[in-house]
Amino acid sequence: MKLNFNNQQNTNHNSKLRYIMKNSTKLWTKLSALILVFALVVGCSQKAENTKTADLVYVNWAEGIAYTNLAQAVLEDKMGYEVTITSASVGPAYTAVANGDKDAFMETWLPVLHEDYYEQFKADIVDLGIVFEGTQSGLVVPQYVTIDKISEMNEHVDKFDGDITGIDAGAGVMKTTKEVIETYNLDFDLISSSGPAMNSALQKAYNNEEWIVVTGWKPHWMFGTFDLKFLEQDEDKMMWKAGDIHIMGRKNLKSEKPELAQFLSNMKLTDAELADLMVKIKNNSDMDKQEIVREWMKKNKSVIESWIPSSSS
Repeated sequence: MKLNFNNQQNTNHNSKLRYIMKNSTKLWTKLSALILVFALVVGCSQKAENTKTADLVYVNWAEGIAYTNLAQAVLEDKMGYEVTITSASVGPAYTAVANGDKDAFMETWLPVLHEDYYEQFKADIVDLGIVFEGTQSGLVVPQYVTIDKISEMNEHVDKFDGDITGIDAGAGVMKTTKEVIETYNLDFDLISSSGPAMNSALQKAYNNEEWIVVTGWKPHWMFGTFDLKFLEQDEDKMMWKAGDIHIMGRKNLKSEKPELAQFLSNMKLTDAELADLMVKIKNNSDMDKQEIVREWMKKNKSVIESWIPSSSS
């Protein structure tokens, strides 16, 4: 009887072990599946979160400063993005986007000023569209200057001190100005500086009604602040042409960050809208630019809403 009892006890014990092992296997299978699902959910969530970033580069020119800061405010406040904006010269800006280090360059002037840069980098960037239509570039003087044509400049070299006040050396307007000096045989030196330095020199000369010629362009707040004019080109020496400002994205932006790419493609500003924003930034230089553009957003809701992709609404 004792032996039979022990055998029955062993049988029961083995049955319990088999039951435990069978159910443990099922439990582990379910647990593994749950872990896998959780990992996939977290991974997808992290991937989605990572796409909610924007790294934008712009040139330190009045119009680029204005609408790049505006883009940052809209992306952050209306679309939940983490945004970084960086100022750079034209060449490094194109290089950064072409190399994939930045998401987009906010200021490509085509078809003339940035033609060389675009040809050099077009295989590694994508055109996201026009943010401003109807640009104009050239040599600009105050209205009180008594000449109207580039071809008249040599007659008044002394009044201009023999200088054309320019901006950063890598800018397209500087390259074209060098060609203008050669084409028109101007006895002038082109002085490289920066957008703010050129504006400061213009304001100082204007306040004293001194003669000055600068590399200028529209859109720019200077035309809303000072009474200025472009010097006319000879018909057989047309160096500057009207154009548009485009936004260029890195090659894979549309596939990796489609919402951001669509937003940048939707961005459009009229001459009046951009002039208003630029003048507000210029006239409130003691205020934070983000504060200024957010105030502008409140007063121009319909403009902003037209930029936001339907997927973000």
